[in-house]
Amino acid sequence: MITISVLNTVLTVIIAVILFALIIGIHEFGHFITAKRCGVKVNEFSIGMGPKILSKQGKETLYSLRLVPIGGYCAMEGEDEDSDDERAFNNKVWWKRAIILAAGATMNILLGIVFMFIIQVQEPYYASTKIAYLVSDSTSMNAGIQLDDEIYSVNGYRTFNTTDMSFALSTAKDGVLDIVVKRDGQKLTFNDLQMEVVSYSDNVAMTRIDFKVYRVEKSVKTVISSTFSETLSFVRMIYASIIMLFTGQAGFNEVSGPVGMASAIGQVAEEGFAVSFLGGLNNIIYFMALITVNLGIFNLLPLPALDGGRLLFVFIEAIRGKPIDPEKEGIVHFIGFALLIALMIAVTIKDVWNLF
Repeated sequence: MITISVLNTVLTVIIAVILFALIIGIHEFGHFITAKRCGVKVNEFSIGMGPKILSKQGKETLYSLRLVPIGGYCAMEGEDEDSDDERAFNNKVWWKRAIILAAGATMNILLGIVFMFIIQVQEPYYASTKIAYLVSDSTSMNAGIQLDDEIYSVNGYRTFNTTDMSFALSTAKDGVLDIVVKRDGQKLTFNDLQMEVVSYSDNVAMTRIDFKVYRVEKSVKTVISSTFSETLSFVRMIYASIIMLFTGQAGFNEVSGPVGMASAIGQVAEEGFAVSFLGGLNNIIYFMALITVNLGIFNLLPLPALDGGRLLFVFIEAIRGKPIDPEKEGIVHFIGFALLIALMIAVTIKDVWNLF
């Protein structure tokens, strides 16, 4: 007999694959539609990698669905090599190439906003950052924090909403917080506040604050503002995490690839499905919002082989007034691509190892 748990697992896999394909598809569609609008010839538009499952030849573009549902591409004429075709990517003015390169990441971020709206519109109300309740004789109360104080920052991290607060708390060491509040238009600083640290499963510990905040009533305005605020928080979290990774504040073990993300999706979906099907679906959508924004931001980093790396060369060309030697640029992107593949393999091996 098929159990509810097995059905939920199957549903999670199906939903995750569909949403992954949507995330990749929307990224490549961003490149595709702007390329078409800028008069660039697109040779192939593919969702997925590896062997072709389905394909259809259009007027000039081959549309294909490939076996591996991770990745995809929009193959433009003259993208990776010189072409004499007047509609080739390499023959377009720099600002058109910049628009095409940035469009994929932009579409990912827009998709993240749509996902976030789906989540936020279901909420009965939203949380503010203004203190509504203090635990009696607590650390915060004894330090001098008062009701109606607005949390401005935690450990130097600006807090516009409770998602920002949660991220700051997740990076706190040993539960010690430096909190800045706004009171009557002035900023007050409270340093070295020792909060309770609660341990969860899988050796995960979280700092627990000793106050509660006011709620914000739901309206058209608050739904929209919360949607954009939460999405912006994702963007800030991603940049902060990248900085932490490169500065050594976060380790390699905290980086996840497709296997790790699929495992995490399974965990959050299982927690949601334990409550209801809608709860599981919402958990997956929320996690996918984080993933698609993450993909968009990561792709804009000025690293070789990424869209951001290609954008950097386009901007250098615009400043110099002439392009960099295509052969030299190609070597840089090839090395970057090789390093990126090596990193993906290493992360995948780590994720598989952690599963067992």
